[in-house]
This record gives sequence, C-alpha cells and structure tokens, in this order.
Amino acid sequence: LWGDTENADGVALGGMDPVSYFDASKPVQGDPEFDYEWRDATWHFSSAENRDAFAADPGKYAPQYGGFCSFAVSKGFTAKASPGAWHVHDGKLYVFADDKVRQSFVDAIDDGIVAKSEVNWAKR
Repeated sequence: LWGDTENADGVALGGMDPVSYFDASKPVQGDPEFDYEWRDATWHFSSAENRDAFAADPGKYAPQYGGFCSFAVSKGFTAKASPGAWHVHDGKLYVFADDKVRQSFVDAIDDGIVAKSEVNWAKR
C-alpha cells in the first residue's frame, strides 16, 4: 500500500495529480472524476489527459518508495509523506514528511542520499 494511503479512502498523494508535479511544477488537486486504480491505490488527476499519461507509464509519475517519505527511507525506515513536501530530481518524484526533511534530502543529494535510499528500499 502507498505510504500516504493510510486514510480510509485509499487515495494516493492526498488526491493530488501526480502528473502535475512534472507538468505544472507544483501539486494540483486531482478530481475523482479522473481517477485510476494502480497498485492498491486510487489516483486522482486534474484532467483526462493527465490520467491517460499516468496510465501509460505509472512509474514515470508515481512518487518513489511507495509514496513514503524519501528522507525516512534514506535512514532505513518508513514514514508517512505529505503531498505538499516534494522534490523532482532526475525525472523522479520524491515526497517527504515535511519541508524540513525535504530540504535535508535535497541538501544531501550530492552526497549520495538517493543511492542510500535505493539500497534501503530494496531491503524491505
């Protein structure tokens, strides 16, 4: 299950359109009218075009590490992420518990935090 779908409705990214992080450079609230089921979660989109883009290649748009906080994963555990605390790096979406840990992650990119996160995520 996605890290941010602990709520009863099982909607990923708090209902934000995952494509919008790339196309609009910010999270845009999705509309349940444009939804898509993928990996045990419901994803909402702001348009049919964004839904169709996601459906064609979900891995391109879905947040890394199952939607859990990327900084937490780098430390070897999982934590719920907020759709408003995010960063796109090398064409991948990373979400975080809050802006403070987002900034810590961004500051450590050149020090290999992404690789560390990948190793920890593969161990789970």
